[in-house]
Amino acid sequence: MMKRLLWLLVLNSVALKEAAGGDVCVSGHDSGPVFEEQPSSLIYPEGLIEGKVTLSCQARASPAASYRWLVNGTEVPLGLDLRYTLVAGNLVISSPESIRDTGSYQCLAINRCGTIISRAANLKFGYLNDFPPDSRSPQTAYEGIGTFLACQPPPHYPALSYRWLINEFPNFIKKDDGRWFVSQVSGNLYVAKAEPNDTGNYFCFTTINMDISTKSTFSKANQLTVLPDGFTLVNTLVIEGEFWQVEGGALCTGARLGRHQTVHLPPSQFWDWTMRQNIERGVGGDTVQEEDVDRVEVNGVRLKISNLALEDSGMYQCVAENKHGTIYSTAELRVQVQAPDFRLNPVRKLIPAARGGQVMIECRPRAAPKPSLFWSRGTELLTNGSRVTVTPDGILWIHNISRADEGKYTCFAENYLGKANSTGHLSVRDATKITLAPSNADINQGENVTLQCHASHDPTMDLTFTWALNGVLLDLEDSAGPYHRVEGVSSPLMHDGEPPGTSWRFTDPVNIEGNAESARVMGLMPWMDYEFQVIASNILGSGEPSMPSHTIRTQQAAPTVAPSGLGGGGGDHNELIVTWTPMAREYQNGDGFGYVLAFRKKDTSSWTVVRIPHVESSRYVYYNDSLTPYSPFEVKIKAYNRRGEGPFSQIAVVHSAEEEPTVGPSSINATALTAFEIQVSWEAVQQLSANGILRGYETQMYKHTQTHTGVFPSAPNRRPGNVSWKTDGSWVTVRWDHVKAMHNESVVLGYKVLYKHEGQTALKVLDKAKTSVSLPLPKDNGYVVLEIRSWGEGGDGPAHEIIVSRDSGTGMMVQNDSSSTLSNHPLHLLAGLVLLTLASLSGL
Repeated sequence: MMKRLLWLLVLNSVALKEAAGGDVCVSGHDSGPVFEEQPSSLIYPEGLIEGKVTLSCQARASPAASYRWLVNGTEVPLGLDLRYTLVAGNLVISSPESIRDTGSYQCLAINRCGTIISRAANLKFGYLNDFPPDSRSPQTAYEGIGTFLACQPPPHYPALSYRWLINEFPNFIKKDDGRWFVSQVSGNLYVAKAEPNDTGNYFCFTTINMDISTKSTFSKANQLTVLPDGFTLVNTLVIEGEFWQVEGGALCTGARLGRHQTVHLPPSQFWDWTMRQNIERGVGGDTVQEEDVDRVEVNGVRLKISNLALEDSGMYQCVAENKHGTIYSTAELRVQVQAPDFRLNPVRKLIPAARGGQVMIECRPRAAPKPSLFWSRGTELLTNGSRVTVTPDGILWIHNISRADEGKYTCFAENYLGKANSTGHLSVRDATKITLAPSNADINQGENVTLQCHASHDPTMDLTFTWALNGVLLDLEDSAGPYHRVEGVSSPLMHDGEPPGTSWRFTDPVNIEGNAESARVMGLMPWMDYEFQVIASNILGSGEPSMPSHTIRTQQAAPTVAPSGLGGGGGDHNELIVTWTPMAREYQNGDGFGYVLAFRKKDTSSWTVVRIPHVESSRYVYYNDSLTPYSPFEVKIKAYNRRGEGPFSQIAVVHSAEEEPTVGPSSINATALTAFEIQVSWEAVQQLSANGILRGYETQMYKHTQTHTGVFPSAPNRRPGNVSWKTDGSWVTVRWDHVKAMHNESVVLGYKVLYKHEGQTALKVLDKAKTSVSLPLPKDNGYVVLEIRSWGEGGDGPAHEIIVSRDSGTGMMVQNDSSSTLSNHPLHLLAGLVLLTLASLSGL
């Protein structure tokens, strides 16, 4: 199936930027449009009076999207042609006409993050004419022979559905009669093995189905007479819409014979396009997304832009099309700039390494553009040497490690936006060594064999033994299997665990009869390894201890104590975090160890119970969308192993995550105390509204200039009006009316003109006392963007924005400005030097 791929970057023209507000897309806050509903093709009945067509379009965006429509690539004249109405994002066409409104419609969704274009929806007009009034010629058929009656449908659009009547309405031919077949392409009626009682008048009944209506009509009678005869039947095959004659040839690949003498062909194969995920990349990086010839590479379904710049941010769409139609997929690309930040990926706090080995320490801060990275140990800057290597991507390698390498290592990251660092501690341990390796053994089939393995290791670390046969790990837990632990021997028969302790203690009873050859030792811990020595004594004293016995492990038992350190709190919205101290090896009492955690909201009866099958686990995070902020929960925990469960701990109270306060302080009041002090008071926020522990309040102060009247003069509140411009070659002269200040506004002292040429990012500012300015125009039919605003002691007034190019000629923009700003707020009339806003702070 032929298919074609196109990549489309919807670039924001000046007009589209104006429609979207002209602002900058804020990363982490704003999001580009994503279609939730797109227009669908429809067929409207031709000649329907007082009707309406609605083409749907809805997009999810922040800030909310605005909408425009295209028909056959040209913008729909919304507001100019009253037949077109925009309802939310939907386009409504009143009294549609075939000549004017047939076409391909697309919706554009726009906000300050970019623009996306919908799939094309075709609006077509359907019709069905009547059958010609002429009578039809009678037909004759012979018994046992197949024949057909032609429908000859009238002009129509779109495709019809066909049925046939016999003699009178509504006596339709039934679909389950195996001798009859109605083609849904030509409308013809086919009959196999005609019978005498098939004689009658046949009418072709046609129906057209459109999106909002259905129309039907039927033909003049087709008179059929069936005569008795004895001709040989010709084998026929029928496919829906076609009449097939098979003369010993093979069917096409994938076709099969069906019921009622029909041929079934395989369905058309359509290509499905999957939408790319939204992408975030840093400045200077690469991403797969057409724009710059030098930086852009298009390879089939992949679009790659190298050396990303901020201007590459926007909405990208891929268009896939073949003869069956066209589909779109959309993704947003955000090119970010960010100072280095280690919060999401710090250097590991504790980095273990074996003496004589090597270690790799990664440094991966989040930053854009890519930062410069370097390492230090204490105050010593690390450089490449015989044992130390720092790779270009910030990885620190240390080889042939010794105890002297222990200490703190810090990675420093820097780009033009800032600096950051993160520190980890390198801890050097003795390497684990095999001291007794398994030896070769030749045995007879059916006999048992014991293979031994001993190792030395750093005493601060646990030792684990595993066994493999020809590279495949052995299962020592399967009691029915051929491999078992032999207590006292580190082998396939030995369970991994801790080595015996190094300190010796005397047993109870201390005195054992001299002729005794055995003793029972009490008070040992379950599932622990022990060695034993025997010392002989008499009235003269004690002798030397015997050689230690082989290591032997006590049997397993259920846990007898509960985990300690139960607590928690904090986390993200809708989370409850519970923490505890992992249980030490000597309290686990057996393998298959884990934790049972139970929690419930305070003052409720039912517990939620979860099993956590990891001995090293120390926290559990419970997430629920309905979880209210800072809600108290009762929690308890116990341990379990293969032999059973231990006792629950004491109940602790843990709160769900805090959130920002929902309300701010009220009844704010400010009173001047002295020439240098103002007392500010407010009504406290209730703890229930704080969504956490109320930590305090934050004040913001804004200083204003005081006039002789003793009140705060505000900035001019109106834009410059009646802005006109005139282009003359490479210059443009812009004029505007003087802004007259209101009684509560500061006097207008002049005007600020901010402008930039097409392609520039920095604004230039001119201070003007006059109400006109002349500016150079860019070459090559570029444009210049201007903002004109008045200013006074109270600050700058609102701006009047225009866009002018060389072909703008002469023009004027009349403005009726009734906008208001915060400067008219009654708080500005407070007697004093500062205006304060207050916000309550939680523990976030």
